[in-house]
Amino acid sequence: MRKKLILPLLGALSALNAQEGFKVVEDVEFHTHLKPRYEHVTVDPSTKTDANAFATRATIGVSSKLLSVEGLSFKLDGTAVRALGEAQFNSLDNGKTTYETVVDPDAERISQAILEYKLGKTTLSAGRHIVNLDDQRMIGSVDWRLMMQNLDAVMLRDSTLEGLDLTLGYVWNIKNIRSIDTATDSIIAHAHYTFNEKLGVTLYDYVLASTHDTFGAVIGGKTTLGEVGVTYHAEVAKQMDASRDAPEGVADKKADAYYTQANVGAVMHGIILGTSYELLSGSNGTDGKTAFTTPLATLHKFNGWADLFLGTPIGGLAETTVSLGYAKKGLGKIVGIYHNYTTDVAMGGKEDLGSEIDLIYTNEIKAVKGLNLLLKYANFQGGDVAGYTQNVTKAWVELDYKLNF
Repeated sequence: MRKKLILPLLGALSALNAQEGFKVVEDVEFHTHLKPRYEHVTVDPSTKTDANAFATRATIGVSSKLLSVEGLSFKLDGTAVRALGEAQFNSLDNGKTTYETVVDPDAERISQAILEYKLGKTTLSAGRHIVNLDDQRMIGSVDWRLMMQNLDAVMLRDSTLEGLDLTLGYVWNIKNIRSIDTATDSIIAHAHYTFNEKLGVTLYDYVLASTHDTFGAVIGGKTTLGEVGVTYHAEVAKQMDASRDAPEGVADKKADAYYTQANVGAVMHGIILGTSYELLSGSNGTDGKTAFTTPLATLHKFNGWADLFLGTPIGGLAETTVSLGYAKKGLGKIVGIYHNYTTDVAMGGKEDLGSEIDLIYTNEIKAVKGLNLLLKYANFQGGDVAGYTQNVTKAWVELDYKLNF
């Protein structure tokens, strides 16, 4: 039956493609992405067995111009995640609850399916998107995990005015890293204006149905001071009651919180220095406030790679970091980061949420084009706030291979 349906369709497409001046598809490009990874997790004290997770991501995708219409194209990606060998980790979906958690469950999905039309400097797209805005603190694809987060949405992007980039989106479904679908009725609005290399300004409004409305502003840029390259970033945001309700979400969801973040970095002769401060406000539980949350962020990028703060503590989170590293072509890049965590508002009379040391080394493997190596380590030392007293150690070895053809 499938052959009876597919073969005539392929024949029709070939005939259409053969017509002069008309092609169903043209300028077809394929890409692949393989990401095998080993992840180790130790928690102390714990009654669970250490996790040793061997798993891999495999993505294959295609993009093409469509129907000989100028500016019309499509993109289609399929992604599969599989544990290699017997799973010795709790993926939250594999039933291995005696092991520590590594959230990389076996799964497969259409990870990108977009119909896109571009006219001048304006692009309209509809379908399943991979969306990353700014540094992914508010909206990201969670690409660190083997299966990404997708937004089913209509997106409009425009850069008609010199220096101004606009992004508007309507999102009707969120598919998370565990392939759980959440119907939504959310709006994304983002505008960035570049004055010059030294100064850019961003305004955003993320209306997440049955969650909260978040309005924020960012300034950032880079410059040089003698031989020192300097980057800076400062951001403030306010979280308010949700103005839209998801189809099966909480009606009139309340929120009252704020966010501030500032960081500065410097590079000289390959030496990397940096420091940052971030505050997600919290509540004492009786003041009518809420903790500032970023449910669509790429959370692993922030507040330490041990992932103790994927959800903001009710008392909020204040983080101070310092980083030191070195990078040189051929030798790769190595960076160490120290994090110190406290609450914004005391929880049970306590404020110490612990500290963490992170290390990362990355380098290209010259023998194979498109292949990169990552070694990564996180060590979290617990504080005295309930729920954050355990010590957590994580380590990763990862290969990342991308090929376009």
